[in-house]
Amino acid sequence: MGEWSSGYVEANGPRLHYTRTGGAKPPVVLAHGLSDDGLCWTPVAEALASEYDLVMVDARGHGRSDAPDQGYGPDTQATDLAGVITSLGLRRPAVLGHSMGASTALVLAGTRPDLPGAILLEDPPAWWAAHSEAPSDVEEWGVELRAWLAAIKRKTRVELIAAQRAASPGWDEAELDPWADAKARLGCQVIGAFDRRPDVGIDWPATLGRIACPALLITADSALGAGVTEENGDELRTLVPGLRVAHIPGAGHNVRRDRFAPFMGAVLPFLADWAASRPD
Repeated sequence: MGEWSSGYVEANGPRLHYTRTGGAKPPVVLAHGLSDDGLCWTPVAEALASEYDLVMVDARGHGRSDAPDQGYGPDTQATDLAGVITSLGLRRPAVLGHSMGASTALVLAGTRPDLPGAILLEDPPAWWAAHSEAPSDVEEWGVELRAWLAAIKRKTRVELIAAQRAASPGWDEAELDPWADAKARLGCQVIGAFDRRPDVGIDWPATLGRIACPALLITADSALGAGVTEENGDELRTLVPGLRVAHIPGAGHNVRRDRFAPFMGAVLPFLADWAASRPD
């Protein structure tokens, strides 16, 4: 991890923790998924740190950030992330988000188009899809999610790593320690936050229609657990003109963990194009 630093910022109420690789380089903010935290991006940060200043943020309720009782939807988390970006004085950073973090990046780019210079989306939940889930489906989704999170909190670190190694034999060993550490640090408030779909109240067509920065959607295989299908990926392309799409076959929801090299093969040229076009 070299000379990486860490710190806190007061953003939208809670105190949020971040880890930063540093240097006078184009800034890239990394927004993790539900139950992960900033250091889960360590393999990606190590691969990018020679060219970019990586800022790995712990979302509220995760990692070393404060865990309020509410505010776990993408709208509030986008405001949190905007606070981090402005507090650290990051000028038009790229924002790379996974799952929950990808939803955060979408809402941030649509509500604060002045802040991100580009967004990269690793298998976001397709909340924008026109065929919204019925209330019963949403309720079932919340019950299953809370049960999964609660089960994780009951396991020891050794048990978590063993189970995940068996479930995902393709993951590099470097992914497992930060993944398990994040589960241990997960705030209990997060578990009770999903009584309803977290994006309730967001006008997705209007929000996404305001996105003006370059955007990359990274998809994988639905049969392996990826959430973005060809159909709802096409819907997002309609809502976000100019959206680029990179499909990584053989991967599921954790695209970068399942197939790291192809994932980075999509990320690196996109970031290089963005960095080359940034004003000095």
